[in-house]
Amino acid sequence: MEHLFTWIRNEFLVFFMAALPIIELRGAIPFGLSLGFSPWHAFFISLAGSLLPVPFIVFGIRPVFDMLSRLHPLLDRLIHGLTSRTMAKGERARRFGFIGLIFLVAIPLPGTGVWTGSLAAVLLNLRFKLAFPAIFIGNVIAGLLVLSGSTGLLRLFQS
Repeated sequence: MEHLFTWIRNEFLVFFMAALPIIELRGAIPFGLSLGFSPWHAFFISLAGSLLPVPFIVFGIRPVFDMLSRLHPLLDRLIHGLTSRTMAKGERARRFGFIGLIFLVAIPLPGTGVWTGSLAAVLLNLRFKLAFPAIFIGNVIAGLLVLSGSTGLLRLFQS
């Protein structure tokens, strides 16, 4: 029974880690592998966790930004800086639409990913019906890149 609780706890940790900004599935997949998950198990748990914030960001970020901007000028400047950086990274998404958003999310580098792609979709006024499939596809690509890199690195250390 204790093994079952450990397994469930570990799955929750990987899922939750994947939902966090910056870490996303780029950190959750290697973490899941380090816990002993099979590569595909780590991939799918991480993919599910990383997609969890998308609807909350797409549907809820504008009211939150508006409220915070009115609270204090410092918060307004921080939000303006965040949106400016996101728009700069989202330039390809603006220029190429659906395909651009896929690439923005798919590149497994810091400052790209689901959180940035979701915010870019909001700032570019993309409808959820268009944004979510692009974010999903980009996230699958990023996950496969991270998975292939992680399992390759694991093989190097096992030799």
